[in-house]
Amino acid sequence: MDGGIRPCNGGTIFLVQLLYGVVLQGEKGKINAASSSLLSSCGPTTPPLPSSPVRRRRRRRRPCRGSTQWRRLTRFGLKCEFGVMGRESLTSKAANFRICNVSGCATELLEVRSEDPALHVLFIPGNPGIVTYYKDFVESLYDQLGGSASVTAVGHISHSKKDWENGRFFSLQEQIDHKVEFMRQEMQNSRTPLLLVGHSIGSYISMEILRKCPEKVTYCIGLYPFLTLNPGSMKQSMIKNISASSIICAAVSLIVASLGSLPSRFSRFIVANSLGKSWSPLAIKATCTHLLQYHTMRNVLFMAMTEFKQLPEVPDWAFLRANREKIAFLFGLDDHWGPLHVLEEISKTIPEITLAIEREGHAHSFCCTEAGSVWVAEHIVSLIKARILTSNQRI
Repeated sequence: MDGGIRPCNGGTIFLVQLLYGVVLQGEKGKINAASSSLLSSCGPTTPPLPSSPVRRRRRRRRPCRGSTQWRRLTRFGLKCEFGVMGRESLTSKAANFRICNVSGCATELLEVRSEDPALHVLFIPGNPGIVTYYKDFVESLYDQLGGSASVTAVGHISHSKKDWENGRFFSLQEQIDHKVEFMRQEMQNSRTPLLLVGHSIGSYISMEILRKCPEKVTYCIGLYPFLTLNPGSMKQSMIKNISASSIICAAVSLIVASLGSLPSRFSRFIVANSLGKSWSPLAIKATCTHLLQYHTMRNVLFMAMTEFKQLPEVPDWAFLRANREKIAFLFGLDDHWGPLHVLEEISKTIPEITLAIEREGHAHSFCCTEAGSVWVAEHIVSLIKARILTSNQRI
């Protein structure tokens, strides 16, 4: 986790760090050191590790020629292989923000469309499910795929700038059903291979989409996955207790919303100083415009409460084993949402599943820095290239 959060300088910043420590680091780890020390829930954080380039596979066996997608995928694979990747070799294309209606619910989308996609990447965020946190990541992923794939990030219902749903709260299961319906609505007639990528609880949601729509999903990648409960984590126990109290949730949401009602320059100053200099301007802006809203914070906490009720304490081994060729996970070094003992259990029980550990110091909150967004995008591209160039299966 980034170690750039500075100690509190006064009552207001103390309050911000305390609330954000509970909610953001608690719910998908966007803040670490200051909130952890204030709440006495863990020790000091591990400093970031030095960066190193991503090691890319060079094997060149191509997909089966019998596939109806063979020509498009070969073009896609060769385009990536021969260097049309990364910001230095491709003019960046800005992600477009739009709102669509899914089963009567306003849904925020962030997308970059390819003119002739060989692949469609559907990204499911964590909690908070605010897509604008992932703008750098979405654009970097599109660039590094050489413009040969469309990338769409779909936000959670009511994790939004405006209260489109008039104060209604949405559970984890309702968010899962929402993503399934989005796929059916937006991609029903598409023949382009679909790759699911999920972050944190978004990884669990992606697994559930794969369970419900196995014929539509060709591959599924979980980033810093929150798949099972971690009874040994003091942070999770604390967040579970907080999210279970409607009174505390309402109080936290009111205080956070009061910060959001300040003039934008003041709220941004408070957020920037409480989070430190490690966060990107995009992440700070997303926090101020979306998270500092009463309806968003209530939905973040309500969804968290239902996560603790729905998630198991052990993975669904039968499901993972049946889909082992379709699944890959990226874990972090110091991540209580996706602890390494879960990786070890998966590795021992189902060694065929592709597993990796991020050791660059970006950790769970990768989307809040440009460096983290670029590195994770590079990792996903390496997985896609390996699957296209070394497997006879279609992607």
